[in-house]
Amino acid sequence: MVVNSPRFPMFDLVKDKQYCFRVRSINKYGVSDPSDPSAPILLGKPQDEPPPPHSVMAIRDTDTSVLLQWQEPKDKDNILGYYLYYSEAGKQKWKTVNNKPVTKTRFIVHGLKTWKEYVFRVKSVSRAGNSRYSEESHPIMVKSAINVPSSPSAITLLLCTGSEMVLGWRAPFYNGGNSVRGYYLDQKEKGTETWREVNVKPAKEKQLKVSDLKTGHFYQFRVFAANGAGVGKPSDASEAFLCENWSMPEPGCPYDLEFREVRDDSLVLLWATPLYEGQSQITGYMLQISQSNQLDKWTILTAKPISETHYKVTGLQTGHTYRFRVSAVNNAGVGRASLPSEPVTVQTQPGTKEIKIGVDDDGFIFLGYEAVKMNDESEFLWSKNFTEPIGSQRTKAETTKNRSILTFTDPSEEDLGLYTVEMSDSPHLSSSYDFTAEDLERLRELSWQVRNPLITLKSAWQVEVSEKGSVRLWLQTESLSSSAELRLVFNDREISSTPRCKINFDKGKGLVEILFDQLSQEDEGSYTCQLRDGRAKNQCTLVFVDQKFREILALADWNRWDIQRKAGPYFQEFLTWSVNEDCELIIQCKVTNTSKDTSFKGFKDGVEIKDFAYDQTSGVCSLTIPQVTKKEAGSYRAVVSDSRGEDVSTLELLDNEYDKLLQLLSGQCALSAGPLRIESTAEGFKIYSSLRYYISFLKTSWYFKGRKIDQEARAKPGCSMQKVWIEILNPTENDKGEYTLEMLDGKETHKRFYELSTEVFAETLLEHQRLKQLAIAEKNRAKVIKGLPDVVAIMEGKSLCLTCFIDGDPAPEIFWLRNDREILDHTQFTITKESKRTSITVNKVTMEDSGKYSIFVRNQYGSETVDVTLSVYKKGEKPPANAVEMG
Repeated sequence: MVVNSPRFPMFDLVKDKQYCFRVRSINKYGVSDPSDPSAPILLGKPQDEPPPPHSVMAIRDTDTSVLLQWQEPKDKDNILGYYLYYSEAGKQKWKTVNNKPVTKTRFIVHGLKTWKEYVFRVKSVSRAGNSRYSEESHPIMVKSAINVPSSPSAITLLLCTGSEMVLGWRAPFYNGGNSVRGYYLDQKEKGTETWREVNVKPAKEKQLKVSDLKTGHFYQFRVFAANGAGVGKPSDASEAFLCENWSMPEPGCPYDLEFREVRDDSLVLLWATPLYEGQSQITGYMLQISQSNQLDKWTILTAKPISETHYKVTGLQTGHTYRFRVSAVNNAGVGRASLPSEPVTVQTQPGTKEIKIGVDDDGFIFLGYEAVKMNDESEFLWSKNFTEPIGSQRTKAETTKNRSILTFTDPSEEDLGLYTVEMSDSPHLSSSYDFTAEDLERLRELSWQVRNPLITLKSAWQVEVSEKGSVRLWLQTESLSSSAELRLVFNDREISSTPRCKINFDKGKGLVEILFDQLSQEDEGSYTCQLRDGRAKNQCTLVFVDQKFREILALADWNRWDIQRKAGPYFQEFLTWSVNEDCELIIQCKVTNTSKDTSFKGFKDGVEIKDFAYDQTSGVCSLTIPQVTKKEAGSYRAVVSDSRGEDVSTLELLDNEYDKLLQLLSGQCALSAGPLRIESTAEGFKIYSSLRYYISFLKTSWYFKGRKIDQEARAKPGCSMQKVWIEILNPTENDKGEYTLEMLDGKETHKRFYELSTEVFAETLLEHQRLKQLAIAEKNRAKVIKGLPDVVAIMEGKSLCLTCFIDGDPAPEIFWLRNDREILDHTQFTITKESKRTSITVNKVTMEDSGKYSIFVRNQYGSETVDVTLSVYKKGEKPPANAVEMG
């Protein structure tokens, strides 16, 4: 038969018969060969479920493991082993420890979390199956088991009187998982082998006075540390100290060097004041530092003596190891240095916490510190400036699990300062916080807020107007409880819902609403919302008066009117004006909800404008004004109407609005200005810019080499409708350089630049000289100024006199011509010539005198010919219509 597990019960076997069994495995490719047969098995009486073990006990082992022991059941004949289980205390989430049965009654459970509490239970295993669970063990916290402490070190002679010595030493590096409870000191004379016990009772401090010594003798000492597990090994023997009465002027050496707050780049060094001050009072301390690989090389750490017995060393390198030593200073000089401190590696330990400052739920200011790890006997030690005790009248310290809180009862300036905390059994686990006046001011305010809680406002009073013209006043807070209370006050009197003014209060959403179907003048005033929810409260006032109220009232009225006007054709976009890139003024609006019968008319100052374009498909109505002048100022009105109704839009393009148009138009005109160019003139040269068109609102200024050009004899600014220029008369070499045109549109300044280089100046000057000569020639050339019409008519027999004026310098030569030939006949023709005037008289004209007459003048600068046609007609005839009748 085929089964899916490596176990299978066999039934219907015959009692007292022996059976052998073998097994085959199967996969998708087929069936394997059979296994070897089992040993013969005799079918007998069925076995019962095994009994569980008892007396399960967990014992501390390491920071991540526990030694588990248990007692075998009384009936243990068929027991093959045990299965172990564990769970965090109180969670009942059991996990299996071992996959194969354990045959012994003790087992080390690994992989546990430090400082977590666990419980354990065990099952027995037999051929018949597993037993029920044993009783749970007592909860146990995972941490190392207690051992005796390591040896103290650095025994130092602190004071000697000739018959007494005071010895100090360094605490053990490892306290065995339990705080050190005392020290024992042994002594012997130098050269002897026998150590003699100094103290029977353990010394609580790391120093001890040794009496009954002999002056002039040398003594050695050793020290033991003791904790709850017993007495540890002795320290190395000290050097041989000479017993003599100290009388040196310098102070003795500091001692008991310790470290606090070891971080990645800093640490705090502490030491004890020397017991021997010397012949004057100690005034300070000098610190020295040495890296671990340079024990003989000491560097002074403090340029000046420091007065405290602690010092924060900064600027250290992460991962480097250092030693320190300290010397005391008095008026006699610097005393001998302390023994070097233990080597310390500058590195922040994983999980290191810092002191946090804050305000608790009751409004008290506190300092909080969380330890990385703790033993049963660990204590948090708080102090000020590392040494000063903290008064219990002003603070209260509480410890919960691995966290300590120092609470200030009534904090003031007296409580400011540096606060430190350390673990009693692990002083290197420490932190400090400088409680400043800024902290006190900030936390006092927060404390007041906690003790006088405010309901948090998500939004202060808001005013909304709906499309239909109803008005909603509302504010929102955080979610409130069902017992929250609301009081609304309007102008010093409490209000409630009315048919015209409805009040809603949604406590779950913290929403307060006042709804007006139609706002009126009597609703103007102040609205105050007062909220209370348990101890928390708040209030918020809306001053709904004057300009703000009038604007909302007008908007509400407008929206109601707007709903009515939209029954027929109406303006979707009201009349507006704009200026395009071509400096054209566009007045435009847009209508909607139109029909075939809808008509549109535009007016300016009451006069209909025929140029308004109306596109019935898009509803856009527009008027384009290519060039703006003063006549564009005025009141514009548009009317759209049909049988359903009428709508009107107005645009006041006057005063400030017209000035706004001019400003914008000026800016657009300035943007249309092209680059500066130059042209020569007969008087000099002209630098100019062409633009769409120029308006006087656009203020222009010219600059040469950064200095403004004022109008003067040689510089003449000017403008036309499409051009702005500056003309420089009688140019010289000094006129070369950069020219700048500034155009101020009322808000922005637009600039154009032109660099008049030497090469361009030379070309311009040459063209100027040419044009100047032409102008001189034009001015002085011979010319006919006035006097002759194109066609003259005279009756036959009359005399004709034609007179004209001439100009030129020098005085021109004058010639009269008839049909392009000079008149030499002085009998029929009388010719007079003066400096500026000449005339010709035809005596008694005949029909043959008709024809073309010309006056030709010339001088060295040029010549000019003016023609006149003479038409002679007979008496009774009419002269030609285009002729000037003479005679």
